[in-house]
Amino acid sequence: MRTVPFGDLGVHVSELGVGGAEIGFGNVPQPDVDLLLNSALDAGINVIDTAECYAESEDKIGRAVSHRRDEYFLLTKCGHSRNKGLADWDVRLLEQQIDESLIKLKTDRLDLVQLHSCSLEHLERGEVIEVLEKAKQAGKTRWIGYSGDREEALYAVNSGRFDTLQTSCNLFDQQVLNETIPTALTRGMGVIAKRPIGNAVWKWASLEECPDYPKPYWQRMTELEYPELLGEREPIEVALGFTKFSGVHTMIVGASSSRRITDNVATLRSLHFSASEFESIRQHWLNVAKPDWIGQT
Repeated sequence: MRTVPFGDLGVHVSELGVGGAEIGFGNVPQPDVDLLLNSALDAGINVIDTAECYAESEDKIGRAVSHRRDEYFLLTKCGHSRNKGLADWDVRLLEQQIDESLIKLKTDRLDLVQLHSCSLEHLERGEVIEVLEKAKQAGKTRWIGYSGDREEALYAVNSGRFDTLQTSCNLFDQQVLNETIPTALTRGMGVIAKRPIGNAVWKWASLEECPDYPKPYWQRMTELEYPELLGEREPIEVALGFTKFSGVHTMIVGASSSRRITDNVATLRSLHFSASEFESIRQHWLNVAKPDWIGQT
């Protein structure tokens, strides 16, 4: 797996990372998680991304690969209460979650702690950012970041207080390419793409079959007429190629089986996608996209 510089942070990250949401929300059995994550590390993937609110994801990741801790960058997120008796974005909640993440993930340090899509109001107040800054000063995390979209993501980038940005970027979600990602790259931030394959919405034949969460992408796909635009190309190849060429450093793809990891790694290794193809798809978006096609969290 090819690695690239992670902005100006002084390390190299694999172009593909593993997302832990499906591991938690999909209730993937521990033996399958063990196989999935160890196979990913064996294939050269060195980024694992999760969040405190992804059910049992952190616990399962800790059990699966904590014995290989020096082989990967460990990313998590905080901010949502999960009925802990404290409101979302309460500074006491964030402090508690960071400490709990260290325990669940069986590590003495995190590589990245991210605010998990908090509001612009909370960002502007600054207390939630201060919690992460204190955790960094205490050695609990190497970097701090913001994970989210829209005006909040741009504010986080322009604040100059974060090391990284994680944001939605894919064939069906390109608003972030107008200003947010270019600005983050100029500032030397590490840039992480979430939802880089647009939830693979081409899998569903109709809007009715598509689950609620990716429905906006399915609707955009039909209006963009991407099935016709892509021709004979495999959608996953074009999706990964487009997001890779968008300037991000690593792409987080969720997985519930080692087979999906293997397939995605193979696709990237044999990828035939050019800058001209990226520009063609980008221009098509700019011609067709509606004003309300904003970033999807």
